[in-house]
Amino acid sequence: MTERFYSVEQVAERLGLHVRTVRNYVRDGRLKAVRIGKQYRIAPEDLEAFTGRPVPAAAAGTAGRRHSEVSSIVELDGVDTATADRIATLLTSVGSGRGAGDAPLRIETVHDRERARMKIVVLGGLGDTARLLDYIEGVMEA
Repeated sequence: MTERFYSVEQVAERLGLHVRTVRNYVRDGRLKAVRIGKQYRIAPEDLEAFTGRPVPAAAAGTAGRRHSEVSSIVELDGVDTATADRIATLLTSVGSGRGAGDAPLRIETVHDRERARMKIVVLGGLGDTARLLDYIEGVMEA
């Protein structure tokens, strides 16, 4: 029975909100919820009514779904400004589209001109991150 309800934390994650914000919506009566013990539970129908959008069927029972995500920090030495710009442009164009994974890649780049060093932070799915690292390697070997 608990698989049919969302916790406040799950709703906050799905909507990209802070947990406190979701709790305030519940307390204000803007988001209908059931209190079980000290915790609120939100039915999928109530979440749909709140957002005005249907909740995907797979989201109602995500307990059996596997998820993987990679967090990578790549440090490149000997990177001049032109190469750093080329890499940043490539990553922006590659990372902006969705790959085979569920979520788009999240990419941050920082170039230290004085040290000729570039750091790249990548968060995303396994396959998408692997392809991105291949692109970086190609630019560095060129």
